Amino acid sequence: MKIKKVLNNNVVWAENEHAKEIVVMGRGIAFQKKVGDEVDEAKIEKTFIMRSNEMSEQLMELLNEISPKTFRVADDIIQYAKETLDAELSDNIYITLTDHINFAVSRHRQGLDMKNALLFEIKRFYHKEYCIGLKALGMIQEELGVLLGEDEAGFMALHIVNARQDGQQMRTTFEMTRIVQDILNIVTYHYGMVLDETSLNYTRFVTHLQYFAQRMLTDEIKESGDDFLYEQVRVKYPEAFRCMLKIDQYLKKYTPS
Repeated sequence: MKIKKVLNNNVVWAENEHAKEIVVMGRGIAFQKKVGDEVDEAKIEKTFIMRSNEMSEQLMELLNEISPKTFRVADDIIQYAKETLDAELSDNIYITLTDHINFAVSRHRQGLDMKNALLFEIKRFYHKEYCIGLKALGMIQEELGVLLGEDEAGFMALHIVNARQDGQQMRTTFEMTRIVQDILNIVTYHYGMVLDETSLNYTRFVTHLQYFAQRMLTDEIKESGDDFLYEQVRVKYPEAFRCMLKIDQYLKKYTPS
């Protein structure tokens, strides 16, 4: 494995025996090394292969700007998320989450912590990801010596949600969460009842709303032309139909924040 570029004493850009470009990390791995030298494999702690050249270049640019510790803790969080969720995440999270942690730590040290306006909704709709975010706070404190607030657990949860949706833009995730919350509020006020958030029916309903909001925001909703089903719902479930009309009016007026 030969060095193509030295990023710092602990990170190099290399090419392996299969001619694949790879990021290699390890304490002192690039000390007194230059382009063309062999990587000391005994010092390798982590390796990363991005699935696209564009992401590889973005990662290399980011690694030029941050400390290896920041990238290391981001990777630890990503691996923990993959194991906890038993799911693959988009490679893009290596860039987005690392960049977010770097700025969050920098802001915190300057006393400029950000409030998360969607924290309550994130806890409700993405509870597993939120718990991973809480775990991440401890990992960041242990590695970087900075204890970030609960709001950051919510932000990191959204990065994980985003990565599970094959790299949709973070703004889409925010808007999707907002739509789901607004529709739940309409249903709650229409029926004058508190929804049982522990029930299976509630979970199914929220999941349906999440997918609906995702399709709406990515222009993937198509007219079904099923007038029969529409009439059946209107006749057999008049109360639900009236609630649906309120939701319909809300969606027609909806504008992204």
